[in-house]
Amino acid sequence: MSKARGDNTRGNGAPGNGARGALGKYGEELAARRLAEAGMTVLERNWRCGRTGEIDIVARDGDALVVCEVKTRRAGAFEHPMAAVTTTKAERLRGLAERWLQEHGGSPPGGVRIDVVGVVLPARGAPVVEHVRGVA
Repeated sequence: MSKARGDNTRGNGAPGNGARGALGKYGEELAARRLAEAGMTVLERNWRCGRTGEIDIVARDGDALVVCEVKTRRAGAFEHPMAAVTTTKAERLRGLAERWLQEHGGSPPGGVRIDVVGVVLPARGAPVVEHVRGVA
């Protein structure tokens, strides 16, 4: 028997097809563009590892593998997107990066870097996209 859910999540707390999901998807698209503009190669998006979690963007920056967490908020939100990446979240991302590497051929010569892209969507005007390298 399935349980009805009106919160627009996939059942694991992750955004689904509702407004939050659309906001997150839009933010991830902007983030992928920003990374490409910075010379990175996006290798994969929304890579899932069972119930362990998801990597928003996996990219290559030279000889380094970049695991990128994307956080999107509307302007005026209680918390800035960058504040949502805690030490615990960064540790989980590092573990997910190890799992991704196991499936895709081992460690790159330049190591693994955890980046965050914060996207703030104002009521009017262009989105503000901030990329912070090496948060963990």
